[in-house]
Amino acid sequence: MSGIRPQHLRQLIAQQAARMLAEEGAQDYAYAKRKAARQLGATDDRCLPTNAEIEQELKLHHEIFRSAEQPQHLRQLRSEAITVMRRMERFNPHLAGAVLDGTAGRYAETEIHLFADSLKDVELFLLNANIAYQMEEKSWRFGHERRRLPVFVLAGEHGTIRLCVFETDDLRSAPRSASGSNAPARATLQAVTAMVEKATAPT
Repeated sequence: MSGIRPQHLRQLIAQQAARMLAEEGAQDYAYAKRKAARQLGATDDRCLPTNAEIEQELKLHHEIFRSAEQPQHLRQLRSEAITVMRRMERFNPHLAGAVLDGTAGRYAETEIHLFADSLKDVELFLLNANIAYQMEEKSWRFGHERRRLPVFVLAGEHGTIRLCVFETDDLRSAPRSASGSNAPARATLQAVTAMVEKATAPT
C-alpha cells in the first residue's frame, strides 16, 4: 500500500491478523500475519509485526468487540479443559495456547500438553475410556531444535481439544508460546483451576 508509513502498515497488519485469529478461525500467528500482509499489499517482511504485537491487538479486539461474551467464553473453555485434564491426570496435563493466555476467539482450539513415556499409553487410555479421537502431528521448536510430535484431536462441547503428547523430560524445557511473549507457556491443572475460581469469585 503506497503512501502508508511502515510503522502504520505494521499496525494495520497486526490488527488484520488479530481479526482473523478472533473471528475467522485462524489458529496460526505466522499464517495470519502473512495473509494479512498479502491482503494489505505489503511485500516487505520488515513490515510484518511480531507475534507479541499481534497478541496485543488480539486482546484489544476482544475488549472492543467481545467484551460482554469473552469472559464467559474463556470460563467455558477453561472449565472444559479442567474436566479433560482431570481425566488425563496420570499424564501430568498442562494447559497451553490461547485458552491459557486469554486470547481465545470464537473458534479457538484448546491445547493441552501431556507427558508420557509412551505414546501407546495415551492411546490405550483413550480407547479404554471410549474417547473418540483423530491423530495429527504438530511441529514444535525447542531452542534451535524443531520436532514433530503426535496430537490426539478430540471434539469438545465448546470446540476442538488438542492433546499434544510430549516426552516426560520435555516438561523441563517448555517450547516457546505461540505469541513469543514472556507469558507462561503452560499451566498445571491446579493453576488453571485457580484461574477459573478467581474469575468466578464474587467481587
